[in-house]
Amino acid sequence: MKFGTKAIHAGVTPDPSTGAIMTPIYQTSTYVQKAPGKHQGYEYARTKNPTRTALQDSLAALENGKYGICFSSGLAAMDAIIKTLKSGDEVIATNDLYGGSYRLLTKVFGQFGIASHFVDMGEPTNIESLINKNTKLLWVETPTNPMLNIVDIKAICAVAKKHKIKVVVDNTFASPYLQTPLDLGADMVLHSATKYLGGHSDVVLGAVVTKSKALADKLAFIQNAAGAVPGPQDCFLILRGIKTLHLRVERACQNAAKIAKFLKKHPKVDNVYWPGFSDHPNHKIAKKQMRDYGGMVSFDLKKNKESVAGKVMSATKIFALAESLGGVESLIGHPATMTHGSIPREERLKVGLTDSLIRLSIGVEDVTDLIADLEKALTKA
Repeated sequence: MKFGTKAIHAGVTPDPSTGAIMTPIYQTSTYVQKAPGKHQGYEYARTKNPTRTALQDSLAALENGKYGICFSSGLAAMDAIIKTLKSGDEVIATNDLYGGSYRLLTKVFGQFGIASHFVDMGEPTNIESLINKNTKLLWVETPTNPMLNIVDIKAICAVAKKHKIKVVVDNTFASPYLQTPLDLGADMVLHSATKYLGGHSDVVLGAVVTKSKALADKLAFIQNAAGAVPGPQDCFLILRGIKTLHLRVERACQNAAKIAKFLKKHPKVDNVYWPGFSDHPNHKIAKKQMRDYGGMVSFDLKKNKESVAGKVMSATKIFALAESLGGVESLIGHPATMTHGSIPREERLKVGLTDSLIRLSIGVEDVTDLIADLEKALTKA
C-alpha cells in the first residue's frame, strides 16, 4: 500500500455500530464489564481508549512498525523512553537538538544518575569515542533542530548494533512521509505529533513507534503507570490531520525549496540552512534517506545581532511569530530565546546557533506571498 493510501486508511475502519467513516471520539473514562474481569478489551481509559488505539495503529503503519504508543506530548513520549533506562546508564545524543529534549536529558534525568553526552552525529564515527559499557541509548534528530543537519541513520544504527545499543530517531521534522527510520535500523521512532502529523496547530500529542514487542510492552507499561496519556479528542484530531499529511508536507517542501533559494541570494542574509542545497554537508545522505528535504529552513543575518533578527521577525505579516512548527500556516521563530532558550549560549554557539538565527516553518500558503512577506521584513529591518 502506497503512503497516500495508508495515510487515509491504515489503522482505521468504519465504526461497526453505525458505519461512521470517521473514528468516533470515545469520550469516556471507564467501561462497563459483564462480570469482574470480563470486558470487551477496555477497562479504564488511562490504560486504553478505542480512539487512541486507532491512532496508534495508524502511526505504526505509517512508520512501517508494528506497535504505536501515544502520549500527552512529544516530551512525555521522550520521558517514557528514558524511563526504560536506569541510574548509571548513559545516553549519547546529537549536539544539535530541540531545547526541550536537552533540558529533559540534563536537568531532569541527569539528577537521577542518567548521564548524557552530546556530539556531532553528522559523522557517525564521532560517537565511537564516547561509547562505553554504560552506553544504552543513542538519541538522534535528523534533520536536526534548528540547524537542519542530517544524520546518516543507517550508519549510526550499524555502529549501535555493533555495541548492542538502542537507537531512537526523533522524526518530528521529517514526518513518516519523508523518512521511515525503522527501515534504516532504528529501534524506536519518536514524534511530537503536535507538528506535521496533526498539522493544524490545534493539539499537543506525542508518539513512539517500534517493531519490538518487548520495547512496546515496556513503553505501554510506563504509559499506563505514569499516566501521561492523550485524551480521545486529541487522538481524533491527529487522526484527522494524518489524512492530509502527504499533501501538506509535499506542498511545504515545494515552498521551502523556493524560499531557501530566495534567502540564499538575499544581500542581507548570511547562511541558509536547508538540506536540499548541493553544498549542504550531508546533502547526499538526505537525498538517499529522505523523500524530499522538508518544510523547515533556518538562516542568520549578515548583521549578526539579536536586535536585527527581532526586527525581521516582528515585521512579517503572513509568517506568525510563534513557537512550534509543521502547521498549515507559516511560522517564524527565534531559537536562541524561544525553542532553545534552555540550552546555554556557549553550547548553542558551538553548533552555529547564533543570536541572529531565524527558523522558519514553511506552511502551505501561496509561496509568492510568503517570499514577498520575507522581502518586506528584511528590507524594513
